[in-house]
Amino acid sequence: MTDYILSEETRAKLMKVSTASVATALYKRGLRNQFVQGVVPVDRKPVTMVGQAFTLRYIPAREDRNPLTAFRDREHKQRVAIETCPEGHVLVMDARKDSRAATAGSILITRLAKRGGAGVVSDGGVRDALGIGALDMPAYFACSSAPTNLTLHEAIDINVPISCGDAPVFPGDVMLGDGDGVMVIPAHLADEIADECTGMESFEDFVLEKVENGAGIIGLYPATDESNLEEYAAWRERTGR
Repeated sequence: MTDYILSEETRAKLMKVSTASVATALYKRGLRNQFVQGVVPVDRKPVTMVGQAFTLRYIPAREDRNPLTAFRDREHKQRVAIETCPEGHVLVMDARKDSRAATAGSILITRLAKRGGAGVVSDGGVRDALGIGALDMPAYFACSSAPTNLTLHEAIDINVPISCGDAPVFPGDVMLGDGDGVMVIPAHLADEIADECTGMESFEDFVLEKVENGAGIIGLYPATDESNLEEYAAWRERTGR
């Protein structure tokens, strides 16, 4: 657990940066396994997903513990996770990268969205992908088909450290998702990553503008020519970036 609370200022900054920029910033700090492997957007959204992680861990089901009647239990961990994930958080599910079974369906994910969830990430499958994709809330999962087997997994733990798509996720870490996928930002680094990546995005916008106007990249990206740094400073002054 972490005492870190994501501020609205940091959230707003992160919503304007990309997973690529975050990956670079984390790599500079020696963190190389923070990208959630193998998940894709259920449907691409015009907004970036940003929120602290609230986790749910699945294990392989043992048949005597997981008949369909298990879902009648009012303490069923999957249902409890949906009803207790805090507003503004991202529900992150560890299904061991097994997409044969659904980790949730559209009714549960709709409930999460209605409760103010910032998003959902699963390295397993989901049911009713069309309905989940129609929600405004971003959602990421591991397959594009809707598995129907509900009992291959058992939801076993809520808000504990997990692995999601081979990335370590601790409760309270900051999840950032865009059209390329999802990055996990360790909570204690979130504010400085937001500041650093804001500057990175600004510089890359400047570089892209120059490239679109015919500039070559040698000496520009990275900016090893002092003239490009001077031009970038003037560009920032002109654009307010």
